[in-house]
Amino acid sequence: MQMTPFEVAIPQASLDDLHRRLAGTRWPDVPAGAAAPDGSWQFGTDDAFLRDLVDHWQQRYDWRAQERAMNTWPHFIAQVPGPQGVEIPVHFIHVRGKGPNPLPVILTHGWPWTFWDLAEVIGPLTDPAAHGGDPADSFDVVVPSLPGYCFSTPLPVPFLTTAQVADLWVELMRGLGYDRFCAQGGDWGAIVTIELGHAHADALNGIAVTMPSFPGASRGPHAPEDLLPGEEDYAERTARRLKTATSHVAVMGTDPQTLAHALHDSPVGLLSWLVERRRAWSDCEGPDGVRDVERRFSKDQLCTLASLYWHTGCFWSTERMYWGRVNVPWQPRHDRTPTVEAPTAMAVFPGDLIFVPRRVAERVANIQRWEVMPAGGHFAPAEEPGLVVGEVREFFRHFR
Repeated sequence: MQMTPFEVAIPQASLDDLHRRLAGTRWPDVPAGAAAPDGSWQFGTDDAFLRDLVDHWQQRYDWRAQERAMNTWPHFIAQVPGPQGVEIPVHFIHVRGKGPNPLPVILTHGWPWTFWDLAEVIGPLTDPAAHGGDPADSFDVVVPSLPGYCFSTPLPVPFLTTAQVADLWVELMRGLGYDRFCAQGGDWGAIVTIELGHAHADALNGIAVTMPSFPGASRGPHAPEDLLPGEEDYAERTARRLKTATSHVAVMGTDPQTLAHALHDSPVGLLSWLVERRRAWSDCEGPDGVRDVERRFSKDQLCTLASLYWHTGCFWSTERMYWGRVNVPWQPRHDRTPTVEAPTAMAVFPGDLIFVPRRVAERVANIQRWEVMPAGGHFAPAEEPGLVVGEVREFFRHFR
């Protein structure tokens, strides 16, 4: 497998083009009588918020500073054999642990995430002593960009399923010298990680996920006997949120390229699409019941997210996994019980979108740990990195 060192270095011409486009934004002219109440986000991204964020992106945001931060970690590009022998470019960060017996772990992001949403967990996991931890808990950390995301581009096939990505991860880890490893993920990363626990349990110490998308586990409605004390509230809350939080699936799972044409030409449109999901899916609700995305993500973080998508031109290919999920039925690799054989840890974050009761999950997965977190939403490693680090250390400590 070919692997080459990589440095994040966006051409200045791309930065200049972005600034020109931002300056020439054609904003919708919405009459006062048709506008949503200020700050309500009733019809989608709030106009005033977006205008302010775009002004920050154009006038004050420093992409080069973000590049320097990214390049403090070693990056690589691997050409990983994929379906029908097609080589899939996979960008990844690989940091070896500082401790007596580091465990290898692959951490997988989701959508609309990037690899950089895991930035705050890399240091504590690889060098626990430098972050107030025990060196015995160190990990060799691999953080890939999903195929078609950011620097794992261009995607040379129409789409990849999560099962195919799991196969790629096994090849990548073997190429790095890890025949057996741990895996953690959220959103698509959770689904890929669960696929690893299903199809490649023999290569896994265990898996840890923050989204319970276990195959065959119903998302509801749930029978009363399936709910443990306290779970009914989670089930009701996530059911309500899912009604309004998954509009993206309808488009990206059916007509992804139609949306891609719009968002590849408009950085403001791209920013709006991404930021609306960050607000809706994060644990950003205050005591007053008002959701404020900046409780969880700074303007710089939001602009970095959009910049990574924009400068790499990856939006179209980030959509394609949704098309595969909607149009290609899941095929089990075996008929053994449980379906997910690898030892599994589930961290339930209160602001996340999907909830499955523990008893339901235990019918299809080898659940060894189930912890309800005090805070955090769909983007757990970025929202609550300390909680994610603690869960990874605690669960995988048993496999050293």
